[in-house]
Amino acid sequence: MEEDFACLYIIRGEPYRSGTCVNLRADETLVGRVSHLVVPELAFTNAFVSRKHFIIRKENDKAVLYDLGSRHGTEINGARLTPHTPYSLNNFDIIKLAKGMIVLHFSFLFAEQTLEFEPLSMTKQMEIPDLQPKIHWEKRECLIGNKRIPMSDKEYLFIRVLHEKINQLVTLEEIRSKVWPERSLGANGFSDVSHDELNALVYRIRKKYGKDTFLISAVRGNGYVLESELISS
Repeated sequence: MEEDFACLYIIRGEPYRSGTCVNLRADETLVGRVSHLVVPELAFTNAFVSRKHFIIRKENDKAVLYDLGSRHGTEINGARLTPHTPYSLNNFDIIKLAKGMIVLHFSFLFAEQTLEFEPLSMTKQMEIPDLQPKIHWEKRECLIGNKRIPMSDKEYLFIRVLHEKINQLVTLEEIRSKVWPERSLGANGFSDVSHDELNALVYRIRKKYGKDTFLISAVRGNGYVLESELISS
């Protein structure tokens, strides 16, 4: 049996369940759309995904992604790739297809826990532009529709650090150091902020602002990704 090399975690993408892990141990892994002519190793049903969308190849112990000239393109960490041009994948890269309806997380590591993500229904996705939050950073308040919601210090710092790397993974270590700068470092050199404290903060944000206001996905054991395109002022 071949050794594990790397994997793709599916954060969002029909017909797969969120958290599905796709092992990339083969020399080539084709990603595309289900059809009678082509059967990709990872096949989605979304019409915006090309039959042969992109391929990941093992090259000198690296995982190299090539967009195969897909109609709607491939984005990595928010940047659209040039077709047929190699991109060496790195841990925590976020790959998006189909205008963000397909979201994948690349890793050379195999986490014991799967990704946690609360997918939105298509109806809710269509409603998001009308309720797009606006952040007044200097006032530390969030404007949702006509409602102004003051932000606590921790809410402000957490959303700010995620917004600075919109559509990218922000590691737990970076979140802890920037949201809790006053906390001392533990024996491992990292902040002593616990998982329970961080989870409680995310829970409060979702409850206070609405779980669909800030589209935050949690990569357990790694960090968080903010997918909302906030308006800043």
